[in-house]
Amino acid sequence: MNFRLTFATAAFALVLPASAQAQRLDETPRTVVMTAFRPEWNALAPAIKDAHEHKINGGTFLTGTLEGKPVILMQSGVSVVNAAMNTQLVLDRFTVKRIVFSGIAGGVDPRLSIGDVVVPEDWGQYLEASFARKSKGGWTPPDKGDSESPANWNFIFPRGTIMGNAQTAPKRIYRVPADPALLALARRVVPTIALERCVPPSEKMLPGSELCLPRTPKVEVGGTGVTAGIYADNAEFRIYLHKAWQARVLDMESAAVMQVAYTNMVPAIVFRSLSDLAGGDQHKNMEDTFEHLASVNSAHVVRAFVAALAD
Repeated sequence: MNFRLTFATAAFALVLPASAQAQRLDETPRTVVMTAFRPEWNALAPAIKDAHEHKINGGTFLTGTLEGKPVILMQSGVSVVNAAMNTQLVLDRFTVKRIVFSGIAGGVDPRLSIGDVVVPEDWGQYLEASFARKSKGGWTPPDKGDSESPANWNFIFPRGTIMGNAQTAPKRIYRVPADPALLALARRVVPTIALERCVPPSEKMLPGSELCLPRTPKVEVGGTGVTAGIYADNAEFRIYLHKAWQARVLDMESAAVMQVAYTNMVPAIVFRSLSDLAGGDQHKNMEDTFEHLASVNSAHVVRAFVAALAD
């Protein structure tokens, strides 16, 4: 045995920061209730009972109960890298039974309206793609794709994500499915939940005024959600995503969360409420106006869903 090498390795291990050792911070089996950013967090944090804060890498992980069930409330952070990194972090540091995401999204399906809540049955990453070179015949991608590949948009050719887990060899996947049991529970529990139609008055509004949607939002379960590290607000691309991917909503985190959950074999499901129409809004993107309303509506549905969980 090389004593010097062994001693050096042991000494290096002693000086590793605590964050690198992935120590468990809580052994209670819990449901992760994940949000992306502050408005979504604010819609749920007041409902957490017996709350205890854990600080990791600058983020707050709030353990306690929600609707009587043990949970961890957290923020994934905005966009795919933050979402993947923090999903793995919570799986490494806590005892996680399942992941339930509550957040806002852009609407892609023209049958949906702002305020609606959608629970997709699967999620794709639409910019896991090849950017093709221009040729006389159009576009020539570096690979041909396969029969499951969604159609291209100009030079962007979807190519899926290679992923696997302990039970499945790595393979190319275009859509990561939500957990079947969680999806079945959502179909039973959430379609009739009452949602908010009006934005509460704020300091920016005239006294006594409020902004209301023309109709009461609804909850729908099914269809595809898509994700990329892009803030999408383009009417033409929105139409493409609906046709090629059969997408109903788009965001910047969910597919990354689903990929990490798939790899770790942790059940996961996502609830997203529309804050805008991803380029389909009549005059301008409406997220700033309706992000609070959408966050509250998603939180309403997630709280009812968590209450219906067996444990």
